Amino acid sequence: MVNLKRYIAIFLFICLAAGIPARPVFAQKTIQVLTTTPDLKSIVQLIGKDKVEAASIAAGTENPHFITPKPSFVIKARKADLFIRSGLALEASWESLVIEGARNPKIQVGNIGHLDASEGILALEIPAQTIDRSMGDVHAFGNPHYWLDPQNAKIIASAITRRLSELSSEDASYFQDNLSGFHRKIDEKMKEWSGVLAPYRQEKIITYHKTWSYFADRFGLIVADQLEPKPGIPPSPTHLKGVVELVKRENIKVILNENIYKDNAAEYIAGKTGATVVVAPVSVGGVKEAEDYFALIDIVVQKLAKGFKQ
Repeated sequence: MVNLKRYIAIFLFICLAAGIPARPVFAQKTIQVLTTTPDLKSIVQLIGKDKVEAASIAAGTENPHFITPKPSFVIKARKADLFIRSGLALEASWESLVIEGARNPKIQVGNIGHLDASEGILALEIPAQTIDRSMGDVHAFGNPHYWLDPQNAKIIASAITRRLSELSSEDASYFQDNLSGFHRKIDEKMKEWSGVLAPYRQEKIITYHKTWSYFADRFGLIVADQLEPKPGIPPSPTHLKGVVELVKRENIKVILNENIYKDNAAEYIAGKTGATVVVAPVSVGGVKEAEDYFALIDIVVQKLAKGFKQ
């Protein structure tokens, strides 16, 4: 905690030296929204459309657990009317640096301009026991990768709609109409996505990190193991040997590797077992084609189906 406070103080000094203004930024014509991830940004844009101007701190090619705070993030937070985080401690290592550095009272925790998108989500994998660092990067409040379940995207969108409506009551009906359209499209696409993956229900897969738990739970897949021996701990030869034995024993066909992690361990397992490596984006912008939330899930579903067929 002492080191964190010292880091915040140094970070604030850098931001001030970079010329970040000390005065509040007055309301803009459009609602200025800053999100921590591109998935939240995409949903904001689908709900707010021309009534919002949204930006994301993390890119789809970055690991959102480990973002290096930059003065440019603070400048964006300084101008924001609404700050939206994924929560469940996904941004725990860097979020406070951005919020405190911005000195924007609107976006502080507890104020109308701060939204934790995880509120209302039924979190998976909440630890039953007291956690410590020996267990790896375990999240005390549950797995934070909930946006990969499209049904959770409806919950996120509803929360965003309510908050945008509070910030701009005159546009509430506009946001609500867009939310209704978003829900309809999720329902339509769920039939499509579920149909594509239906032949592979109850199939076991290997993942790199515990990223795909919500996705697997929604579409009836079973995550048999991860290439990480513990969350956040790189694969070890001993652990990979055990994964090879598991893949052979259970005839596991697919290793689903997140685009934000190297795939050399996955390729090693594939070479030993004949399993197919599927590298898929976990966020909007993870690949060029993942232009919005719907395109993201489209890509993951299609890549997985192709991997199973191979």
